Amino acid sequence: MNGPDIAAQAERARDILHRLNHVVLGQEAVVHDALAALIARGHVLLEGVPGTAKTLLVRTLSVALDLEFRRIQFTPDLMPSDITGINFLAAEGKFSFRPGPLFADLILADEINRAPAKTQAALLEAMQERSVTVDGVSHALSASFTVFATQNPIEFEGTYPLPEAELDRFLVKVVLDYPAEAVEQGILSRVLEGFESDDPNSFGIDSGLDARGLEALRRAARAVRVEPSLVAYVTRIVRATRTAPALTLGASPRASVGLLKLSQAVALMSGRAYAVPDDVKRSAKAVLRHRVVMAPELELEGASPDTVLDSILEKVPAPE
Repeated sequence: MNGPDIAAQAERARDILHRLNHVVLGQEAVVHDALAALIARGHVLLEGVPGTAKTLLVRTLSVALDLEFRRIQFTPDLMPSDITGINFLAAEGKFSFRPGPLFADLILADEINRAPAKTQAALLEAMQERSVTVDGVSHALSASFTVFATQNPIEFEGTYPLPEAELDRFLVKVVLDYPAEAVEQGILSRVLEGFESDDPNSFGIDSGLDARGLEALRRAARAVRVEPSLVAYVTRIVRATRTAPALTLGASPRASVGLLKLSQAVALMSGRAYAVPDDVKRSAKAVLRHRVVMAPELELEGASPDTVLDSILEKVPAPE
């Protein structure tokens, strides 16, 4: 893809980013990473306490990109068929497939860690294969199918920890924190002006792209040039997580692929037809923080994956 095409797609990506930030206030880094992951064709794990705009972010994405949005509340009694769909006996005596809520574009899997392992496994297949299998028959999901899963970092009662294999399927993990005081006042002012988080008509934005436009963004991101020296840099960062004394589990080769693809998407959103080391550095923690496991003694001392990753990024030399 030539330079002018990259420039045009970059402008479209920035327009979508502007629309998102108009609605989701004070979460610029989170919004950026979520959109970059969507362009990189990856799933997103959202972590934050209740009320920090996780649902609003995904709902706004669906409005800005004119995509179908569905929210699934994960509970301990949620069965795989509740999300994938079922075969039922139709009036004419033949079995017919009734699609479940996974058959949409943007799926909000709310409190994903409350679902039992069997339901999480069904979601895992959908995330990896972008299809679901019911009674031995495979059904393709939307080309735009993306899972945004939420989990609450402070509530553990009645939850099922996500296995490493499932965590590895999420391209990024983004963490939402409380907004700054001025931003929170701005949120209240918008509410007084008529904004309602459950009413997209009050968002004050319309769609800037559609599913075909999103696919064009994805093609443009894959066309972003990555020099061999930058490929080596990505590899060294990920491999460093496997030998870091503070980590008992490092990131997988899938993480290397994810870091490369997200770096391309970040470069596109910056208006460049080529990726640079800063794109990798900006993407690294979002891609790696949920794929590594801290040594228990350091975790008790208050250390976090982000601090370890910061140390790795400082030590691994970037290409000139």
